[in-house]
Amino acid sequence: MIRFALTATVVLSFSSLPAQAEWSFSGGSSPNAFNQGNNMTLELQCDRIRFSPAGYEDSQDIVSKQGLSIRFMRDGATEAGAFQVGSSNAQISLVDDYPVELLFFESSDYDFVLDQLARNASVDLSMIDRDVTYGIFDLKGSGAAIKSLRAVCSGSGQQATTPIEAPEGVVYCGGGAVQRVIEYAIVGQSGDQWDAIVTINGDTVRAMTSYSYFGNSQPPAGFQVALLGEDRSEYLVFSDGARNWIEFGDYTYNQCN
Repeated sequence: MIRFALTATVVLSFSSLPAQAEWSFSGGSSPNAFNQGNNMTLELQCDRIRFSPAGYEDSQDIVSKQGLSIRFMRDGATEAGAFQVGSSNAQISLVDDYPVELLFFESSDYDFVLDQLARNASVDLSMIDRDVTYGIFDLKGSGAAIKSLRAVCSGSGQQATTPIEAPEGVVYCGGGAVQRVIEYAIVGQSGDQWDAIVTINGDTVRAMTSYSYFGNSQPPAGFQVALLGEDRSEYLVFSDGARNWIEFGDYTYNQCN
């Protein structure tokens, strides 16, 4: 987890104005606390956050980078704390074709975020490790809304009380003189420019998916998808019966988990 509290004054240059609407709470079968304004929505559920930025390209950017910086502002110039959301502590995905959903693996991390949202003046949602802001929300009324949310979630048993296990995809191992560990994930909607990520030995690259075999009407047996990396790398994913493998360059990488 990457979270910290600050007491020093930090001056930030915001690229947008905060959503000024006051926070509200909605009960029912899917309780949530939310703030909506300036064509943006920030919604807190029992165990996750949904953020709809003003532009769909921002949603794609957050998911492709697999990261979001949440900065809690005591006032317009003082950063009181922050939480760096990444693939190590949360599942970051697109839901309902637009909002970014942050599902925390540890309930203690989400509790920290809720505590900071309840006690500060505004929150800045920014690009991970860069001063590029996706959206700023005023936190007026957030304390009462979050208190209501916690009460309902605790009473219904929906709030996570044990750590959520990080999802584990298929891992591929092998290679020649240079051994590689490869894992991929489809993170966007089919047709998006960069709708997948590929991780090789811990390094991640964005990729496009192609479900045709380079225009060939008769793909090889077991062919599932081609992943075309933005660095011009090409990964061919296969599955045939109990066997799963990836072909990358001159080497084959078989499932190893």
